[in-house]
Amino acid sequence: MIEIIPNWHPILVHFTVALFTLAAGLFVVTPFIKSSVLKEQWQIVARWNLWFSAGITLVTGLTGLYAYNTVTHDVPSHAAMTEHRNWAIVAATLILTLAVWSIVRVRRNRALGVAFSVAMAAAGGVLAATAWHGSEVVFRYGLGVKSLPKAEGEGHAHQHAGGAGHGAEQDAHPGVSVDHHDDHGATPALTPQANDQAHQATKKSPPKAVDHPHDDGHRHEH
Repeated sequence: MIEIIPNWHPILVHFTVALFTLAAGLFVVTPFIKSSVLKEQWQIVARWNLWFSAGITLVTGLTGLYAYNTVTHDVPSHAAMTEHRNWAIVAATLILTLAVWSIVRVRRNRALGVAFSVAMAAAGGVLAATAWHGSEVVFRYGLGVKSLPKAEGEGHAHQHAGGAGHGAEQDAHPGVSVDHHDDHGATPALTPQANDQAHQATKKSPPKAVDHPHDDGHRHEH
């Protein structure tokens, strides 16, 4: 396993999202194409993208279940990743069902029709919701994140919540206190060291592992 990632799910999931989204978009747009040649070409591309997305979804789902059972987490992030898993199960079921539906219709030399296009659009919405919950798991709860950056080192002149003027003064005069005033009077002066400590305190740390049962009664293995 590559050291920077705990599992392959974050990589494979992008193929599922990209391939199926393209397929759904083509199936929705194709009925409105007037050119018969272009319509036929787009239908072929749409079918192949759907079939490839179904194949990769099988692997994506397996790696997702592996991540669900092995990634370090805490109680709040456990609920978040469970919700993501549930959405993913629905999305994968729809993708595989639509792929089989299309294969059967093609083998029988029958058109897929409007109902199929509507189903593709609905499945695309479910997949988008699944992806959103997946991003919440990583970017809000920090699952799978091995480390977070620290605001340190020479030349660190990024502008944070304190404003441009505050950051500029601190960087221009390292080690010197800076007084800031507002309409209600003076506020206590803060040294750069105190500012750095306050900044670090607001940063979210990756979740710590907890040992508790899954919904199906088994425990996580770390």
